[in-house]
Amino acid sequence: MEIADYKQVSALWKNTKGMGWSISDTKSHINKYLRRNKGMCFIAVGEKDKVIGTILSGHDGKRGYIYHLAVNKKHRKMGIGEALVKRSLMKIKKTGIPKCTLFIFSDNDEGMRFWKKLGWFTRSDLTFMQYEFKAT
Repeated sequence: MEIADYKQVSALWKNTKGMGWSISDTKSHINKYLRRNKGMCFIAVGEKDKVIGTILSGHDGKRGYIYHLAVNKKHRKMGIGEALVKRSLMKIKKTGIPKCTLFIFSDNDEGMRFWKKLGWFTRSDLTFMQYEFKAT
């Protein structure tokens, strides 16, 4: 994935049920993420170079992370999402990172089924917390 893909990628994210959108998903923030995690984020391209799938992945030196796996609804159940995940995990593993984390909305049943099918599990011993910087 390159920042030149942003227009198509962000449109896919915004049109994918169960996917969140925040200030962290603006073009400038995604550009920072891509630069920091060079070669670890991918797109799947269909006819006429249209983006039909995407995944953001990277690491912080300790743990890998996956964000924004999305596949166009018309192209689901074709192995695209699984291929994107496998490629991302391979890149993360090559860096020596021992595990990977992802965030998913609790009510995203379709997403939960997908991730569990791939061997991911829910941690019930952790609570996700967040802090947002106030605009100045």
